[in-house]
Amino acid sequence: MSPKDAERYEQHFRANLGLAVKLLLVWFLVSIGAGAVTEWLDQFRILTGFPLGYYMGAQGAQITFVILIFIYAFRMRAIDQKYGVDE
Repeated sequence: MSPKDAERYEQHFRANLGLAVKLLLVWFLVSIGAGAVTEWLDQFRILTGFPLGYYMGAQGAQITFVILIFIYAFRMRAIDQKYGVDE
């Protein structure tokens, strides 16, 4: 492997790691953080009238996790193309 390729792969790895850390932080805040502050979130209501704390436990967290999967897939495709390691 040439030094130029090694540098490109290192940059790709750092971009991938940065994205993963950011998305895992969101995952942590939604799964653990929302559960920890459920009582405080219950003072807010969503459009259907349910307390926000209940909604985050029932549906909001799962919807957020699916959105995170799509964000990861689209961003990784862009990162792969940027560094020339796409399929």
